[in-house]
Amino acid sequence: MKRFEKRVWLASPTMHGEELRYMQEAYETNWMSTVGKNIDEVERLVAEKVGVKYAVALSAGTAALHLGTRLAGVRLFGVPRAGEGALRGQKVFCSDMTFAATLNPVAYENGEAVFIDSERDTWNMDPVALEKAFEIYPDVRLVVLVHLYGTPAKVDEIREICARHNALLVEDAAESFGASYKGVQTGSFGDFNAISFNGNKIITGSSGGMYLTDSKEDADRVRKWSTQSREPAPWYQHEEIGYNYRMSNVIAGVVRGQLPYLEEHIAQKRAIYERYKAGLAGLPVQMNPYDAANSVPNFWLSCMLIDRDAVGEGRGKTTPAKILERLADMNAEGRPIWKPMHMQPLYRGHAFVTAAGAFAGKEGTDTSVGADIFARGLCLPSDNKMTPDQQDAIISAICECFA
Repeated sequence: MKRFEKRVWLASPTMHGEELRYMQEAYETNWMSTVGKNIDEVERLVAEKVGVKYAVALSAGTAALHLGTRLAGVRLFGVPRAGEGALRGQKVFCSDMTFAATLNPVAYENGEAVFIDSERDTWNMDPVALEKAFEIYPDVRLVVLVHLYGTPAKVDEIREICARHNALLVEDAAESFGASYKGVQTGSFGDFNAISFNGNKIITGSSGGMYLTDSKEDADRVRKWSTQSREPAPWYQHEEIGYNYRMSNVIAGVVRGQLPYLEEHIAQKRAIYERYKAGLAGLPVQMNPYDAANSVPNFWLSCMLIDRDAVGEGRGKTTPAKILERLADMNAEGRPIWKPMHMQPLYRGHAFVTAAGAFAGKEGTDTSVGADIFARGLCLPSDNKMTPDQQDAIISAICECFA
C-alpha cells in the first residue's frame, strides 16, 4: 500500500483566511487581552446559532464544563467555603464512554462520579442504565451527559428521567456543535451547557470554549468566576473563589473567522461518513450509529465497529489494532474509541451502572456496552481536507485487513 506523502489526520483545523483578519484587528487595535470586539461577536453569534440567550467565551471547553458543574453544585448545595468543592462528597451520574474532560470537573469540585453505561443506538448514555442508577442512588441530583463524536444522545428520555428525579443536567456538547435533536441545537438542552473550540473540533480557535445558558444570572456569575471573581470595587475585592478562564480576544478572532464555515464543515464531515459507509458496506462492520429520525449529527468523527464474530485472526477477520497499524503505515491517523471511564486507572473503584444494574467489576466479567465498543471499535481518519482518492485508499486498506 502506497504511503501518503502528507499525513492524513484524524481531525485537524481547517482554516480559511478570515481568521487572520480578525486576529490582525485585535493586534492593530491593541485589544490583546480577554475583552474586545471579537469576544463580543463570537458570544453573540454562537448564542444565536445554538438558540440560547447568553454565551460566555472561555479558555477551553473544560473551563465551561467546570464552571457549569460548579454552578450546579452551588445551586443544589450552596456556596462552599474556600478550599472546598461545590459538590463536596456528592455522587454525580456521568457518561462512561467519553474523554476525561467531561467528568474531571466533578472531581475538581470534590464530587464522586458514578459512571453510566452506553446504549448501542447512539453510543451515548443509556437511559435504562440511568434509571437503574437512580434506583440504586436515589439521592443523586446531578447528571453529566455527553454527545459522543458529534452524535446527539437520547435527549428526551434523559431529560425526562432527570426531571422525574429532581436532578439537574450538565450537557457536554464539546464535540457536537452544530448537531441537532428534533430540530434543536445541542448545547441548549441542559441546565448548564458547554461547547469546545479545541484544535481538532469542527470549529476551532486553536483553544477555547463556550458556556451557554438562558439565565442572565448564571451567565453573569460565570463571567465573574472566570475573571478571578473580582467584585465591583476600586480595589481588588474577592468574596468567592475565581479562575483565569476567560477567552482571549485573539483566540476569539480565530473562532470568529471560522464560524461562517460551520455548515460547510458539517457537510464535508457528513460526506466523509457516507463515503466510508458505502465503501465498507461489504465488510462485517458498522459505522457509528445515530437516530436519523430525530437527530442530525455534525459527523465530527467517523468511527467503525467490527462485528463480534469478525474480530480476531484468520481469513475474514481482523482487529482494531491491526487496522490502526495499517493506517499508521500509510501515514494516516486513526485512534481507538474513547476508553470508558470505569476502565480508567484514575477512576478505578468508582461505581458503574449498566442496564442490568450495578457492575461488580470483577476481572474478565465486563460485558458492558461501553467496554464492548471500546474492544471492537476505532476512529477513522475524518479530516475534512482528506481527498476522495485518499479516503478510497484508506477504505481499500481496511478491506485488505479482512482478506
